[in-house]
Amino acid sequence: MRKPSSRLRGRQTVDGAGVSLLRVFGNSDAGELDPFLLLDHFGSDDPEEYLAGFPWHPHRGIETVTYLREGKVSHGDSMGNKGMIGPQDAQWMTAGSGIIHQEMPEQGEKGPGMHGFQLWINLPARLKMTEPRYRSIVAQEIPRVVHDGGEVLVLAGEYEGVRGATPDLFVPIVYLIVNLKPDGSLGIPFPDTYNAAVYLFEGGGSFGGESASKGELMHFPPLKGRGPEAAHESVEARAGAKGASFLFIAGQPLHEPIAWGGPIVMNTRKELEEAFAEFRNGSFVRQKPSGV
Repeated sequence: MRKPSSRLRGRQTVDGAGVSLLRVFGNSDAGELDPFLLLDHFGSDDPEEYLAGFPWHPHRGIETVTYLREGKVSHGDSMGNKGMIGPQDAQWMTAGSGIIHQEMPEQGEKGPGMHGFQLWINLPARLKMTEPRYRSIVAQEIPRVVHDGGEVLVLAGEYEGVRGATPDLFVPIVYLIVNLKPDGSLGIPFPDTYNAAVYLFEGGGSFGGESASKGELMHFPPLKGRGPEAAHESVEARAGAKGASFLFIAGQPLHEPIAWGGPIVMNTRKELEEAFAEFRNGSFVRQKPSGV
């Protein structure tokens, strides 16, 4: 059974045009959680804390993954993609060589609440300038594995032989959304070479034999000295009396330098400066919208 090596608590911040959110981890933690760069947890019943959204802004060199628990988010981008993601839906955007997009929250039909997550995944140097792509994943497309102790939604990677809703990944990762019943338990296997983390966002419980509280991230680093075909070990998750809901993420570290400038993440300062120069002079987006 894998045990956590450390734990993090996020900090409240404001991003976009005035969205209040919890930054679970970000720039200062990026090397430790390689290949993951950032995890934001946004959630409020006050529309004034989220409706300003994230107006048009650029990305390059990364992938962004948004998963909603409740509410709605309207998406538009420089490739001509438009759509709405709703409760239990996700969107997976590969910025690659450059994309400009916006994500604008809207109030849902069931009330003013908005609750979800955005994860940033770094792209390796050889794929930093790959062609951008976008996909919307509706709730019914996310496989669900049901246990006596709860359920596991497989957004990416594999769990108990079930492939995730996004199989053609540029970076090998596992992304699970887990809901455990009160006192429910299950094991989550993953390769020893992967960097892994559990983020508990509802309820309470223990992971790897150590208790965690709501809003806490527990880190399970790779086991050193193992080859690429290393065996799988498991994180044992057990819910408390009120149940537990958490994200499980794990991925193969890239072990590459990181040059980070806001929404753009490259490998060198020079690449970063070039990206912002292109954004200023209008040559940032390499791919035209479909039909143009």
